[in-house]
Amino acid sequence: MSTLLVDIGNTRAKWAYLTRGGVGRQQAVAHEGWIGARIAKHVLGKPGGGKAKAGRIERVLVVSVAGKRIDRSFALEARRRLGFAPEFFASQRRVAGVTTMYAEPWRLGADRLAGVIGAYHLAGKRAVCVISVGTAMTMDLVDERGRHRGGVIVPAPNLMVDSLLSQTHGIRRRAQGGAAGRSFFARSTRAAIQQGAMYAAASVADRAVAEARATLGRSPLVLLTGGAAPTVRKLLQSPHELVPDLVLRGLAVIAADGHHDS
Repeated sequence: MSTLLVDIGNTRAKWAYLTRGGVGRQQAVAHEGWIGARIAKHVLGKPGGGKAKAGRIERVLVVSVAGKRIDRSFALEARRRLGFAPEFFASQRRVAGVTTMYAEPWRLGADRLAGVIGAYHLAGKRAVCVISVGTAMTMDLVDERGRHRGGVIVPAPNLMVDSLLSQTHGIRRRAQGGAAGRSFFARSTRAAIQQGAMYAAASVADRAVAEARATLGRSPLVLLTGGAAPTVRKLLQSPHELVPDLVLRGLAVIAADGHHDS
């Protein structure tokens, strides 16, 4: 028997099993245009093979930023297949050794808090800066005492590109076609947009690390996560470690801690 950990983001759903051996291999699927029930079917498995898989699950812990409609649909389908309702983690002031300094904790994205919790425990309760690159790009700081000092949210590279193309005519027209670039000074409009977005993301991440160092008086451990992290990683100047399943690791800590909303 095991616990299923699920992270439903804006564009992808990620999941893994938590057993006595720890968090298993993370799996992921893009869910654009899907309802929650379809996400649940994909995560739990198709009928037939899915029943055997479902029989091994004793608990489902979910963190979601996809919206209430998807969450309700996911929960109904999961309950239909498993016979019990999944539990949804919601942000709160104190959980699993981490205290957020957000003025209103419920406004902190639950996935961000789960990632911070995972990072703090993975770092051995050292100060850590979490850089997550997905649809949005977030940078959060937690000190050695487990205080979440706050964070920054900016568009991730793909969202920067989409915004620029949707809000301009001349650039959009000139960006059709053209070779991809590898250097900062690109030789096509398409490459200029793509490279500009990636360098902008990497630069703000490096600035976040510098600000974290100034805030703490020493350098924090830097953990990089998120589906689009590899596109930014090669441009980061700050020493860092890549942890693709950081949010799920945080959910594992939360599951063991036992404090969450349902």
